[in-house]
Amino acid sequence: MPTTALDRDRAYTLLRDLVISGEFAPDEPLSERSLSSRLALGRTPVREALRALAKDGLLIIHPMRGTFVRQMSFDDLREIHELRLALEGMAAYLAATHGPTEPLRHCAEELRRIQLQPTLDIEEAQHVGWAFHDDMFRATGNDRLAQAYDNLRAQSGLALQKIRQYSVDRTRQAVTEHLDIYAAIEAGDADAAQQRMWRHLSSAFEARLSALGAFRTQYPGQGDHQA
Repeated sequence: MPTTALDRDRAYTLLRDLVISGEFAPDEPLSERSLSSRLALGRTPVREALRALAKDGLLIIHPMRGTFVRQMSFDDLREIHELRLALEGMAAYLAATHGPTEPLRHCAEELRRIQLQPTLDIEEAQHVGWAFHDDMFRATGNDRLAQAYDNLRAQSGLALQKIRQYSVDRTRQAVTEHLDIYAAIEAGDADAAQQRMWRHLSSAFEARLSALGAFRTQYPGQGDHQA
């Protein structure tokens, strides 16, 4: 049976979700045969999906050894963070220029509800936080920018596998930061939205480095900038 574009897309999506969720051990070679059986898809779409994921930086292919989930180094984390500063800073700027969409407003409402809860659900807060970033990109009116972020988010998710859970304090801080960014977007203050996004990303990066025992680096958004 010939491979269809639907099969390729399905194989890619399913495998990407498995990789990001930490389903595979670092030293586990990814077998086309076993993955084909697991996903109930042909080996050809699985093979093409593996190649696409390697191109996206989520897998690494070692000749004569096999295909493995890529293990993110500190340099990988730094590069991802620097690119997020560029893409998400611009997204916040453009979202403020265009104004908030209904999905972004809904995210802000959910964040306010979470902020008022006496007991914080970290998993829920992180889920809504990711949705906030997604909806902010959709509010930019720039499909290419959103597409670039989609691939970056996958790499970021892979890098964060080593950090199983953030502290309650950092998660509460992130909720407040998201609401501060939204306030600037709602007010149409593009410069403030961009600077607040930089500060949010830099605070999150420091928290990740601290959790991993890495060292601190100065980036835009850190320090005493006023927004």
